[in-house]
Amino acid sequence: MKLPETRFATVGEDRIAYQVLGSGPFDLVFTSGQISHVDLDWEDPLLSRFLRRLASFSRLIVFNSRGSGLSDPRPQDGRKPCEHWNDELLAVMTAIQSETVAIVGWNDAGPLVLPFAARNPEKVSRLVLINTTARYSRTDGYPEGHAVEVVQQFINFAQKYWGTEKWALKVTPELAEDPAALRNAARMYRAIASPKAFAQIISTHLTLDARDALPNVKAPTLVMTRRDYPWVPVSHGRYIAERVPGARFIELPGSSATPYSDTSELVLDHIEEFLTGRCHSEEPERKLVAVLFTDITDSTGHASRLGDKSWRRLLDQHDRVQLEQIQRFSGRLVNSAGDGILSTFKRPDNALRCAKALILALAELGLQLKAGIHFGDIEQRENGHVSGVTVHIGARIASFAAPAEVLVSRTVRDILLGSPFHFEELGLHELRGIDETWMLYKAH
Repeated sequence: MKLPETRFATVGEDRIAYQVLGSGPFDLVFTSGQISHVDLDWEDPLLSRFLRRLASFSRLIVFNSRGSGLSDPRPQDGRKPCEHWNDELLAVMTAIQSETVAIVGWNDAGPLVLPFAARNPEKVSRLVLINTTARYSRTDGYPEGHAVEVVQQFINFAQKYWGTEKWALKVTPELAEDPAALRNAARMYRAIASPKAFAQIISTHLTLDARDALPNVKAPTLVMTRRDYPWVPVSHGRYIAERVPGARFIELPGSSATPYSDTSELVLDHIEEFLTGRCHSEEPERKLVAVLFTDITDSTGHASRLGDKSWRRLLDQHDRVQLEQIQRFSGRLVNSAGDGILSTFKRPDNALRCAKALILALAELGLQLKAGIHFGDIEQRENGHVSGVTVHIGARIASFAAPAEVLVSRTVRDILLGSPFHFEELGLHELRGIDETWMLYKAH
């Protein structure tokens, strides 16, 4: 899919930026609440992939609430943020001629989405809430909330450091040892909202209370909360599910604030099954692709020397470099399992260029990478998984590579004869689980 065009709906004289992607049988709004940027969201490869999966079975709608992203500033008229948000979504629905939407709301979306669903039952077909709450702060009858002083400390910190690297480090501590990623995260926050706009948003948002709306939500509702996410404990999600009639609750593994960076396929499978009534189990599509397997040399030794925390941070940097280079060479990340990565490419030369670039880039982090490439027919399912003999052969080829080596099959060598690459014959090898022997080549 191409990137969607950014358009504008209007509330009075204010413009609301929105995008529409896909042509599925129902409309689906995906929202994190009041803080987003419809253009820059596509620069995050994990979020981009998540959005495209949603758009594969729906007509996907994203928009920026006033005061953030590409929309106009929020009006200072004394109304609650949920009332503004209600008007903004209705304006976008009117602009695209949508009468009914399903909504997937995460992060700060709960106190906005729940009143909308209760107030407009005829316009909400289904509701999915992820890592969100009806109210953040503690009050009488609501011991699940955060203590008032904790909320105030968060507000004070946000007002002082929004858009800085200190703020980015506070909300994404895993970037502590990746200065470039930390700078980029701070830049993204500054683009989403100005410091003054964010201070106004956060000061009011953390005091919102949508508990009264819960019994009036008529749409079938799915609530999911990550087990170890500290800002929205599991008790917040259970509170919503126990009070919205007929709601279903799922406790997800992990601690990530976002639905798209940790067990994202599991989250997507739950969403699709709930919204469409079917599991994600269609017949696989077959494609001719180049498969690239990469693996970190001596990962156990690295982990032992660095310790779990530092090793995890280094792996996070490894993963970001992998994503950047795979995208650079028009590939697709299929699977990341610890220190090993599987990606696919339409062209074997792009896979080889990516492998060479990865070896150089990761050497700067002190990591030695080895890689294997094969070209052939695979089964590709809509959930992003791939399978088939080609995948197994690629993995076996990678297992023979030495540090900083890229090994390829004869198929790849034959396709790339006459290219700028040179290939050194390494003889016949038996690949475990594959009947015949295979000639392998070292790529230069």
